Amino acid sequence: MCGIIGYTGHQSVQPLLIDGLRTLEYRGYDSSGISILSRGKLKTWKAAGKLDSLVGQLPAKPSSGSTGIGHTRWATHGAPTDENAHPHTNNDGAIAVVHNGIIENADALKQSLAPHNIAFASDTDTEVLAHLIALAPGNTLTERVRHTLLKVNGTYGLAVVDANEPGVVVVARNGSPVIIGHGDNEMFVASDMSALARHTREVSHLEDGEMAKLTTKGCEISAIDDRLLHRTGQRSTIIPEEISQQYDRGGYEHYLYREITDQSETVRRTLGGRIDRRFNTAHLGGLNLDARELINLGRIRILGCGSAYYAGGAGADMIESLARIPCSAEPAAEFRYRNPVIERDTLYIVVSQSGETFDTLAATREIKRKGGRVLGIVNGVGSTIAREVDGGIYMHAGPEMSVASTKAYTSMLTCFALLALHLARIRDLSPQRGGALIDALDALPDLIEGALATEEKVITIAEQYHRVNSLFFIGRASACATAHEGAQKLKEISYIHAESYPASELKHGPLALISPETPTVVILPDDDLFEKSFASLAEIKARQGPAIVVTQSTDDRLNTTADAVINVPASDPLLHPIIMGIPLQLFAYHCARLLKRDIDQPRNLAKSVTVE
Repeated sequence: MCGIIGYTGHQSVQPLLIDGLRTLEYRGYDSSGISILSRGKLKTWKAAGKLDSLVGQLPAKPSSGSTGIGHTRWATHGAPTDENAHPHTNNDGAIAVVHNGIIENADALKQSLAPHNIAFASDTDTEVLAHLIALAPGNTLTERVRHTLLKVNGTYGLAVVDANEPGVVVVARNGSPVIIGHGDNEMFVASDMSALARHTREVSHLEDGEMAKLTTKGCEISAIDDRLLHRTGQRSTIIPEEISQQYDRGGYEHYLYREITDQSETVRRTLGGRIDRRFNTAHLGGLNLDARELINLGRIRILGCGSAYYAGGAGADMIESLARIPCSAEPAAEFRYRNPVIERDTLYIVVSQSGETFDTLAATREIKRKGGRVLGIVNGVGSTIAREVDGGIYMHAGPEMSVASTKAYTSMLTCFALLALHLARIRDLSPQRGGALIDALDALPDLIEGALATEEKVITIAEQYHRVNSLFFIGRASACATAHEGAQKLKEISYIHAESYPASELKHGPLALISPETPTVVILPDDDLFEKSFASLAEIKARQGPAIVVTQSTDDRLNTTADAVINVPASDPLLHPIIMGIPLQLFAYHCARLLKRDIDQPRNLAKSVTVE
């Protein structure tokens, strides 16, 4: 979950590393550091806190040197302190290592160094790598890194420099992304394409069990067992100008707010080129599955983590209700660890914004190992999951800078709506109903604008309730996943305790906690379950619980029963989770803003969870 940047070439490396770390700070922001090879010596600076803490330590005149590595950290081993910040060096400071991942046998490796009287300066698992590489046999840094990694159990994306080998950066991958950027007599490396897009359009992705030596002449990729591999750079589809625009808040105070307000345009990109009016269906050529294969599906299972899991829950309801295929969602880690039965007539769909989520990637590999077919819904073009699945749908949401997902979540739901339509038209959905759904999808960006127009009402509600200690979120059937995501957003960025439940479960326990001090957000679609959901609202009010309702309904009873009503535009029921989720994002944002939280980089969280 950390950010790695490295460079060797002809440019002054210090500003390049800092620029890369600023791009990557959303991946980890509790500490950062850089190491630069300059005049035969390795100079290292590092500091706890945001990147500006590190910048404040650097000399006003950039250090000379054109080879270096940098790191921005999300702590796994060891607290976020100066000592635990990366890069980590050996005792004489000649070797520097930056690392994303977890070394599972770090304690055993540390014990093996006892005879050498090593003085450890940190509490991290990474530091042991620097000492092992310094002591490893071999005539080159590449040989010593290889020898060391053969002893390592765990996950890593890493970059290493040695004061005795100027102009060389050695990188390796096992379970954590490493992307090599090719330049003109210069080479780059990063853990995320966004850090490379300004400098190169040609990249190579390391696969697990691979390492590479980077010099100004290019890169040599080999397996860790020393087999030389021949791999050419692949043209990236990320456009540098688009990346630069994403790092501009557009005059807004927070990236999150810009990403919320951008969602009508984001959804237009997700829908672009995917509407087929000739057959009243969705055009999804990337599935790599024809109609004969899809009509024979017996079941669909959706896997994701966090907001991707909640999007999967909403997607499962869309697919099952529209296409009439049994469909369910499950957290990717739980699926993977319970030794799942992989069924031959089941299609597995994995969902990930980054395309690098460790648990989701591990589940993908387990399904494929057992012969299952896996599709991906991802935002990260060229990401590991995108490369390893059998087919899928790119969200085209653009880079999402805030840790909390908003526009990517909405694009996930839009992808599921397209997939549900595609599957339903293959099965028994009529052309007329398909045409009506296409009209609804065409109107979706405008409906999102209408949902965003509830902001003034949402601000008033946030001003009233942002100081409560706890909230409930409830929804019935298709609204349940929306309730889960609404609670997730509020927890992530405001730090207000929030729990979500199916509305039908209210009487089976949670109702005991309803009180005048505990508001409930009720997701109340105007559908055939409206009366049952309204009954849940009445149960809350009978216990003096404040109630905030999100609905399309204009039923007069809502204004006399609920304490606040947020009316969103009416839409086809298939799109309810998309439209009704927008005010919940705004509510979480404005609660967090009123509480003066660090909205884009909330405590303890990082954007891309690439460790277990």
